[in-house]
Amino acid sequence: MVEQAVIVHLRLSDNSFGTAKDRRVIEDLEDAMERVVEQSLAGEFDGDEFGQGECVMYLYGPDADVLFSVIEELLKSCELASGGFAIKRYGDDADAKSVRVSW
Repeated sequence: MVEQAVIVHLRLSDNSFGTAKDRRVIEDLEDAMERVVEQSLAGEFDGDEFGQGECVMYLYGPDADVLFSVIEELLKSCELASGGFAIKRYGDDADAKSVRVSW
């Protein structure tokens, strides 16, 4: 089965690695996302990267649309996620279709 992805991009409060508060908020968001993704059997949360004023989170599963629908309300309810976006990638190769979504 082809693996699909949702790659979430969030702006941080500074141009580096974010504040301690940013990291706490994102840690709570990630815990909630991991829980709902596992409970829904939509895929898995695979981690994050911080730097250059951004946090990027990686989620993988068999259907990017389902995966995004499971986490969308969490993103909408997180103040730090305001203004962020996600890339839904429909495949695991360089030519895979990608769609940018905002909330």
